[in-house]
Amino acid sequence: MVKILARGENEKMGFLNDVGKKTADTTSKIAKEAKLKLKTNENKSKISDLYEEIGKIVYEKYVREEGINIKEELREECEKIDFLAIEIEKARMEILKLNQKRQCRKCNCEIQNNYVFCPRCGKKQIEEENTCFDEALEKLEETEITPKNKKKEKIVKEKLEKLEKEE
Repeated sequence: MVKILARGENEKMGFLNDVGKKTADTTSKIAKEAKLKLKTNENKSKISDLYEEIGKIVYEKYVREEGINIKEELREECEKIDFLAIEIEKARMEILKLNQKRQCRKCNCEIQNNYVFCPRCGKKQIEEENTCFDEALEKLEETEITPKNKKKEKIVKEKLEKLEKEE
């Protein structure tokens, strides 16, 4: 009789341990997602501030009737925006991964990882999951590059590779 009670208690403890572990995992996932969303919102705010700063610079040049060389005078701000946009995309992809989702490569719809076809556009989904870096590089390669944009393409590729190594 004592052994039966002890076995029953062990089963209850095992069940409670499982519930505790699942709760901890879910809480951890929610905390990670909240942290990523907070970082995304901070980066969007920084981008907004940079847009405002760019606007002020352009307007001041206009009022003074001075010419503006965007490539020289606004390069730093534009590169910051590029970097923040990459960080936002990286966080968005991580949130999708946490929720066991991915993005359709054709219509960018969020879909479950196990979907074979996109429910919105019907595009067959590739089995292997590309990282956001692979997708960014692929989009960059699909973009028409003119000789004057070649240098910017190289800069973006270097930044993407650097970010991927940091990850």
